[in-house]
Amino acid sequence: LFIIFYEERNFGGRYHECMSDCADLHSYFSRCHSCRVESGCFMVYDRSNYMGNQYFFRSGEYPDYMGMTGFSDCIRSCRMIPMYHGSYRMRIYPHADMGGQMMELMDDCPNMMERFHMSDFNSCHVMDGHWLMYDQANYRGRMHYLRPGHYRRFSDWGGMGPRIGSIRRIMEF
Repeated sequence: LFIIFYEERNFGGRYHECMSDCADLHSYFSRCHSCRVESGCFMVYDRSNYMGNQYFFRSGEYPDYMGMTGFSDCIRSCRMIPMYHGSYRMRIYPHADMGGQMMELMDDCPNMMERFHMSDFNSCHVMDGHWLMYDQANYRGRMHYLRPGHYRRFSDWGGMGPRIGSIRRIMEF
């Protein structure tokens, strides 16, 4: 599993290969305009320490990272998403610290409002699997990577607010 970041579009200029999580890529390159995922799946972040805008990359070539994502040319950290072939289960809550009526997901949900009649969730517990959460319905908008663990408030998953439009399982291995 590895990803290669290139400073220029179409895989030109200096490059850096990454085979694991990296909290600070700034010392390896000053900007990133393209990347190639040789195998596996990765989340890339525009700030160090897995903060800021997030974007999901599966195996493939991305000759114009900025044009594709609309994000800046700053990639400052990346996280390898481990292969997973088990069941998927997540509990979501309307209040912080797992408060309020618990709702459970075991499959993809393209529209949280339609299924749960609400779209503001302040905490969640991922029991099984790796998930992508989006702030808009139909897997659009700002995305957030969730791995197993407790997320006591929306800021724990990098959210700017509690709005969740859709959620899907990461199964592209």
